[in-house]
This record gives sequence, structure tokens and C-alpha cells, in this order.
Amino acid sequence: MEEVFRTNDLVKLSYIEHLLHEAGIAYFVADQHISAVEGNIGAFPRRVMVRQDAVRAAELVLAEVERG
Repeated sequence: MEEVFRTNDLVKLSYIEHLLHEAGIAYFVADQHISAVEGNIGAFPRRVMVRQDAVRAAELVLAEVERG
């Protein structure tokens, strides 16, 4: 799997998940549970991962979303 997006913003993450779901692109959110360890200080961004063969499609779907 390859990373296509990284963010600390949970609202933006939800929007990204919605966009990928609507496009039919399977994804995985890595580091989602690290917040329990870090105490919700936002030090570890969540990484959105897709299969290597879906990277280009995911990048097109997420092209208009501001990074960060």
C-alpha cells in the first residue's frame, strides 16, 4: 500500500474517506489509533493508504483537497 494523503485534521480525514468511498477506491487509515497513545495532541498525522494500482485514481479524486 502507498500513502496518498496525510493529515491531523479529523474532519478533513472524514471528507477524504468519503471521497474515496464514493469513487470506489479501497483505502486504509494508518496510525488511526496512535492518538490513544499520544494523548490527542496531534503529533502523529493519520495516513491514508491505497493499493499501488489505485494510487493514480486516488490522487485524481483528492487533487482538490488542501494538504495538511
